[in-house]
Amino acid sequence: MAKKVISVDDSASVRQMVSFTLESNGYQVITAIDGQEAFNRLKTEQVDMVITDLNMPNMDGITLIKSLRALPGYKFTPMILLTTESQEQRKQEGRAAGATGWIVKPFEQDKLLAVVKKVLG
Repeated sequence: MAKKVISVDDSASVRQMVSFTLESNGYQVITAIDGQEAFNRLKTEQVDMVITDLNMPNMDGITLIKSLRALPGYKFTPMILLTTESQEQRKQEGRAAGATGWIVKPFEQDKLLAVVKKVLG
């Protein structure tokens, strides 16, 4: 069965790009427009990996990761921040929240795919 990934971003073009990249490589992708929508969905739906933007309305990526890490089903799920931010301080905040990794936008499709394959096997 295909591994399921959620792409969380307030930019429709980024969600489409992530979905296209992963779906054309055999992954199942669901999307959410912000952390709040993602968190609400993931309370009842399990995914194998979370790829989230950092800066979004309603709930940002770091808050989303912290909130998901508090749920038993998401203690060990890989969570990647996909963001325009590249400051070390923000990366440390992400790691402290439980982020598995960090990809800076704009991203290369090959690089995103390599990261997903690495963490999902």
